[in-house]
Amino acid sequence: MTSIEQYDYRLPKELIAQEPLEKRADARLLVVDRKSGQIEHRYIRDLPEILQPTDHLVLNNTKVVPARLVGRRTLTGGRWQGLYLESDINGHWLVLAKTRGKIAAGEMVTLENRETKEDISLRLVASLGVGMWAVEPESSESTLEILERVGRVPLPHYIREGEMMPDDWKRYQTVFAEQPGAVAAPTAGLHFSTELLKKLTNNDLLVDYVTLHVGIGTFRPVSVDQLDEHVMHKEWGEIREEAVERILETKAAGGRNIAVGTTVARVMETAARSGELQPWRGQTDLFIRPPFEFHAVDALLTNFHLPKSTLLILVRTFGGEELMREAYAEAIREEYRFYSYGDAMLIL
Repeated sequence: MTSIEQYDYRLPKELIAQEPLEKRADARLLVVDRKSGQIEHRYIRDLPEILQPTDHLVLNNTKVVPARLVGRRTLTGGRWQGLYLESDINGHWLVLAKTRGKIAAGEMVTLENRETKEDISLRLVASLGVGMWAVEPESSESTLEILERVGRVPLPHYIREGEMMPDDWKRYQTVFAEQPGAVAAPTAGLHFSTELLKKLTNNDLLVDYVTLHVGIGTFRPVSVDQLDEHVMHKEWGEIREEAVERILETKAAGGRNIAVGTTVARVMETAARSGELQPWRGQTDLFIRPPFEFHAVDALLTNFHLPKSTLLILVRTFGGEELMREAYAEAIREEYRFYSYGDAMLIL
């Protein structure tokens, strides 16, 4: 039995990055070699020197939707906040909501658009517990059309308490984002600029894309003491046949398949649960924790993660408990920037 307490650590508050760097590739990069135990300080822009032509980068092309909602209860005028999570086949939205006082099914909420003007209304259909609601938008528009008008960037609470700035529209999104559906960014991918990707491909390095629509559960701390008691959230993902073929070819040729982010690692390992990587599409609730055996991922590029999170557990499972403790301690000593807008680590 593994306790969540062993995945706790102390982080000075000032190391939590509040703003993105002006240039994406200027983020610092802690390079950790699992075989030698060596730790090296580099930058993301050094990746063309660090990686080999035989390496294969795999990135997550999910696109963050403007999922943060702000409005007022139509009945009382009280403030209401929500986070859109997904839609069901009946056209209902699943929303994580917060307001003062009790709110009941049947009530209406008037959403404010980004100019703070009143816009469409939501009808609260049913409470699903722990702040979750099924709601119905009073509009014939598509979900994406509505969110593009009334939604805000869904920043995590540790960045300005979730309050967006104009630059977040561009910076809390990867340059290769293509498939709308995430309510949080695949943060390791935020470091890649168009120029850096071009340099890497010019070096004959292969680049492929998978999709995992990052959900709010990804960043929530584990709330149970023992890891085997944790119920993992589900996220929709996909890895296509052409990506699978190139991953298998890279492995066969002795190259390294580098997952850019824990989201990519989860897609690849979900698709390889049988022991052999295969095309896959659907919902995954894969919880990567000791003594998990990796079948598809050879190296991992990832940001620094919150204490007691499933992401930190995944990273330590891949990189090794003691070495990852040492790497995090080194990053704190050297004042790396942490979390979504922070620096990164490459585990080889």
